[in-house]
Amino acid sequence: MLRLASTAAMYATLAVAWNIVGGFCGYPSFATAAFFGLGAYVGGVSLSHGVPLYVAWIGAGLATATFAAALGLAILHLRGHYFAIGSLVIADVLREITTTWTSLTGGGMGLNVPLLAGGPEVQARLVLTAMLAVAIAAWLTSLWIARARLGVALRCIEQNEDAAQVIGVDTSAAKIAAFTISSLFVGTVGAIYASWVNYIDPTDVYDVSLSVKPIIMAMLGGVGTLGGPVIGAIAFLGLEELIWRNSLEFHAGILGLLVVALVLFLPGGLRDLQGRGAWHWLTAVIRRRPR
Repeated sequence: MLRLASTAAMYATLAVAWNIVGGFCGYPSFATAAFFGLGAYVGGVSLSHGVPLYVAWIGAGLATATFAAALGLAILHLRGHYFAIGSLVIADVLREITTTWTSLTGGGMGLNVPLLAGGPEVQARLVLTAMLAVAIAAWLTSLWIARARLGVALRCIEQNEDAAQVIGVDTSAAKIAAFTISSLFVGTVGAIYASWVNYIDPTDVYDVSLSVKPIIMAMLGGVGTLGGPVIGAIAFLGLEELIWRNSLEFHAGILGLLVVALVLFLPGGLRDLQGRGAWHWLTAVIRRRPR
């Protein structure tokens, strides 16, 4: 249960962070894997050199945010599919750099991260507490953005970026701010993940699935909403556990079909079931009392 709860909190953070850019702003970012892997390696290398645990985790988040701010200056002038492709290759570039920088990262052989203090139970509880704290911080930040001027600017960009510029919205500053804030939380959970698993390698932490899963979670719960990414993360974890247990060989294909089904039939997420026959059937099952 501790493992599932920690994974749910990590997924919720990734989905909420992606929603700040992909949901509020409407920019389809695939840079989540790049930020996650960068945070994992900054945290892992810092701990290997004796940096205190919490300083390493926070430092990894700040380093990732700094990288994202610089990256945003370079690619956030792109739009639509061009931005999606530009953000997608970042993880591959970082993976190659990490693999070739053997003296610091261990290269393709991976990096052993120092164990957390205490026994397995204490370590698991510490990871869960840290993951939950970051998830709550990410959601509260998302709530603040939605109610702040930054949220209004992002919504204007999502509706019509050219019109937003005409009415005086600094679209570049708003997009870079959203991109940077989003990466801060992703990089932090990447560092916590490195401490959790005690071993990381470029193939694992820069995996493209880390960019795709947050998008599916947000789509499940409702893109651009506040609670949707959290609900979608929990629903996705349940589906993932079910698929992993019953069809290990085909789980990637089934997840792909899930994406297609969401785009075609439920573009607004699970809330689109409301008012349909499936929603009435589901609520009837839930309300049915045992005889």
